[in-house]
Amino acid sequence: MNHAFVVRYGKMRHAETFQTDVEGLSQCAPCVVQSARGTELGIVICPAVQPGEGEIRDFSGTIIRAATDEDLDRALRIVRDEEPQKRKFCEQKVRELELAMRVADVEHLLGGEKIIFYFLAEGRIDFRQLVKELAKEYRTRIEMKQIGVRDEARLLGQMEHCGRELCCRVFMKNLEPVTMKMAKSQKTTLDPAKISGRCGRLMCCLRFEDKTYEDLRRKLPRKGSRIVTARGMGEVVDYDILAQLVTIETDKDRRMVIPVSEIIGKSNPAREGNGGKSG
Repeated sequence: MNHAFVVRYGKMRHAETFQTDVEGLSQCAPCVVQSARGTELGIVICPAVQPGEGEIRDFSGTIIRAATDEDLDRALRIVRDEEPQKRKFCEQKVRELELAMRVADVEHLLGGEKIIFYFLAEGRIDFRQLVKELAKEYRTRIEMKQIGVRDEARLLGQMEHCGRELCCRVFMKNLEPVTMKMAKSQKTTLDPAKISGRCGRLMCCLRFEDKTYEDLRRKLPRKGSRIVTARGMGEVVDYDILAQLVTIETDKDRRMVIPVSEIIGKSNPAREGNGGKSG
């Protein structure tokens, strides 16, 4: 096992490091992997970064082989024919058992060791009888996985408002919180319809850009503070974080927009009150 690759696999598009002795694997090559879940189809993203001396590499599994035409045909039949049928059967049993849950998607592993049913529900669900019915029907291991609306978007969504594929499907590994504070600090519209993604939650790109806004904001004076510029003194009434511009209001009620580079320093209210003379 002298090679390591980052492989994306599963409907949740996990991206993990796998070891292998298979030669000739390249970026975007389909492969069959043995993960903790079972035998499944994946795609090589890139070679893994080699660990430093003394570091221990934690592998998520093994790349068994480059995917064959038979593997790809099998995967296509699973997605096209088997998974829709299994979802329909599960939904029927959910109705019969009167469970307060909604089936979002089904994932049948390539090797058949497990079938995963993704569902949404408000609280905890006792699905033990449902699992018995499913195991009896399909004669394999059944896993029920409760997800939220953001996971549902990752499973079923395609394109976002920007016209690109959803970030959670392309490169994100963890779905971290996004807050309204981030939207406010970026002075974006607070209309939920315009800043929400396919999942109905705030768009993840607000979090991506939040640190940049925080770093740029630290370079600007606070609103209400008085500053000295090459064009005079005034009180900060507004600023543009990205453009690094400050709007000040002078004592003569005149407003000026000043680049942050022209700020000389903060004014001293005590000295101003004494006409510029020290006590």
